[in-house]
Amino acid sequence: MRVRFAEFTLDTERRELFRDGEVLHVSPKAFLLLEVLLERRPAAVPKAALKERLWPASYVSETSLASLVAELRSALGDDAREPRFIRTVHTYGYAFCGTAEAEAEPGPPVRSSEGRRVCRLVWRDREITLSEGENLLGRDRDAVVWIDSATVSRRHARIVVTDGEAVIEDLGSRNGTSVGEEKIQGAVRLVDGDRLRLGSATMTFRVFNPTETQSDLDHR
Repeated sequence: MRVRFAEFTLDTERRELFRDGEVLHVSPKAFLLLEVLLERRPAAVPKAALKERLWPASYVSETSLASLVAELRSALGDDAREPRFIRTVHTYGYAFCGTAEAEAEPGPPVRSSEGRRVCRLVWRDREITLSEGENLLGRDRDAVVWIDSATVSRRHARIVVTDGEAVIEDLGSRNGTSVGEEKIQGAVRLVDGDRLRLGSATMTFRVFNPTETQSDLDHR
């Protein structure tokens, strides 16, 4: 989904927010909050529904949601007293109050199946092929990469693959996600050979063409 409002564009496939074509960095939770409000526009969304979507099966205080709204307003240059985008519905919740319209999403470059790159994660003795679109990593049984470790959150991170290119994003995990030695903030593009760390679990991101042999990969 791509939604345009004023000088901003929210791209849920790329998990990016743009202002006049430039990437605007916000936290994953703030991004999700904006996504929910745009999905439900112009309806007001109850606080309880927002908390369930943002922090599923977790208890958070009233101030957690208010702080997230404040972060999003700051990023958008919005004013709570004279809102352009986010309206407070007192004692109830929040609503997107601006004018927004869906944009047609550009199609991916056309490639033959023989030329499309394949993304994989190597973890312990497993090699997991990532599918096009979203790949969930975490302790959730429905995760593409299921990591049975107490240091890993249920929905810890996700990798979004688009035509052989991959982007990783932490999902507000307890112990964070790192690429190399750097703990990530927002979406980070991955390159072949990147070392990932989720909690205490480490893995390697690999990219190859279907025409490459395993020997080719081992000798890169």
